[in-house]
Amino acid sequence: MEKSQPEHLKSAGLKSTLPRLKILDLFTSGQDRHKSAEDVYKQLLASGDDVGLATVYRVLTQFEHAGLLVRHYFEGGKSVFELNEGKHHDHIVCLQCGHVEEFYDTTIESRQKKVAAELGFAVHDHSLHIYADCTKTKCPHKPKGA
Repeated sequence: MEKSQPEHLKSAGLKSTLPRLKILDLFTSGQDRHKSAEDVYKQLLASGDDVGLATVYRVLTQFEHAGLLVRHYFEGGKSVFELNEGKHHDHIVCLQCGHVEEFYDTTIESRQKKVAAELGFAVHDHSLHIYADCTKTKCPHKPKGA
């Protein structure tokens, strides 16, 4: 059975305050899984919630330390957060607009382990970030003429 927002917070050792509940809800119910602090702040403002930017940063950091969120530092942009669902995946990031997609590829995973073993290493963890240009027509920063 899926945990409720207050149960997620309680199991992470955090009290259920209104800002925490609203911010957690953005990550559990939103379509965009990767959000910067500024994204969260703008979404809260747009929905009429009176939560300051400093509070957003503080709550995101608390969620990261509690293991509810994972922070990624992608090149060429701000750090972004995503809900920690405990499943490994890699990321591809658009260098033009910052859009992030997740993917998991068994061939890439096994190849990385094979290379590590050939070099005398045992992989404990890894992260793969691919940086590319978005080819989607909806990319707001797509180069003209492309």
